[in-house]
Amino acid sequence: MRFRALAVDYDGTLAHGGIVATSTCEALARLKRTGRRIVLVTGRELGDLKSVCRNLEVFDRVVAENGAVVYNPADGGERVLGEPPPRIFVERLEERRIAPLSKGRVIVATSEPHEKAVLDVIRDLGLELQIVFNKGAVMVLPAGMSKASGLQVALEELGIAAHEVVAVGDAENDHAFMKSCGCAVAVANALPMLKEEADLVLESPNGAGIVELVGHLVEDEARLVPAGRRDPAGDSNRRTFRPEPGPRP
Repeated sequence: MRFRALAVDYDGTLAHGGIVATSTCEALARLKRTGRRIVLVTGRELGDLKSVCRNLEVFDRVVAENGAVVYNPADGGERVLGEPPPRIFVERLEERRIAPLSKGRVIVATSEPHEKAVLDVIRDLGLELQIVFNKGAVMVLPAGMSKASGLQVALEELGIAAHEVVAVGDAENDHAFMKSCGCAVAVANALPMLKEEADLVLESPNGAGIVELVGHLVEDEARLVPAGRRDPAGDSNRRTFRPEPGPRP
């Protein structure tokens, strides 16, 4: 087994309109039966995620808030990996009547076109914060925090190396964790630049793409990435690779 785990984004990848299709859930269960692990990597706050995803127990870890929180569905344990921004930051955003505006354990989130106002407040207060985009969402996190950094913590807990992971996503904030893994996959509805950087572009969008990917992993994972393309250190000459069509058993 070359790939021991699947790291998957939620909105726009696993889910469509916030909902995971039954066929997608069945594909994840199929993957689990092979002994592989599944890590959900999302920009959503954990409470919000629990309200829309009823089967979190299929995941071995959940990386929430774009890398700021690692959750273990098996025992309910949570690890918060960063400090929340100072209260004055949120107050200044509220004074500017920026809406929507939500605050998680670490993340503060709004939507476009409020990124300029958010950046102005960060600059005025002299804070070391970064803005991350996600298809219209504007997320504020501590500098250096990303889906990749959160996923690394989750993988260390599971005893899995990054080069043993297939990562799949669709949006701007998925670049980091996809690049950090052994095989980067984009669903059909992914942004053009994400597709350009991926090793594999799926033919199907959203959850149907995950069903397609699970089929590749279970039936012939060696066809996903040419042998020798990536070494264990993670260095590679990235190129798009599409498995040749063939009959499925």
